[in-house]
Amino acid sequence: LGPSTTTSFIMAVQFYDAEFKEGFKVTSVKDVEADKFITAFAQHLKRQGRFEIPKWADVVKTAKFKELPPNDPDWLYVRTASMVRKIYIRGGVGVGAFTKIYGGQHRRGVMTNTFARSSGKVARYILQQLEEMGLVEQDENGGRKITKEGQRELDTVAVQAAEVEEEEEE
Repeated sequence: LGPSTTTSFIMAVQFYDAEFKEGFKVTSVKDVEADKFITAFAQHLKRQGRFEIPKWADVVKTAKFKELPPNDPDWLYVRTASMVRKIYIRGGVGVGAFTKIYGGQHRRGVMTNTFARSSGKVARYILQQLEEMGLVEQDENGGRKITKEGQRELDTVAVQAAEVEEEEEE
């Protein structure tokens, strides 16, 4: 495939997507692209001020295979938004599952790379904060699930994120 072929393919995909987006109404989190929703919900959490940032947030690594803590000062809001979206889409996810989801490659020098899980403390803390806020609750089959109030709040943020996206396109 040459450069002209890929350009025409990308344009065809854009027209195809535009055809289906016409008259499309966003009603839930699943209707919005993940990155758009996560940035919007992270901003929402920060503005609201109900989510407490712990003292250790600026020095902690997110996993044992990382060398440094995150550069973004709002990383905890972004991780929270990402986790709450995952709980919304697929309930019954607990701390252990989140350590696997956010895990990655542990590079061990000359030895072969292996998979390593992410920090359980970060995942546990975020889930406890979300529970205190009333967005998630414990599932009887293990893990956490979204509450009715949480679903309502996430859906309103999703609709707002979609409105901002439409304004940028125009």
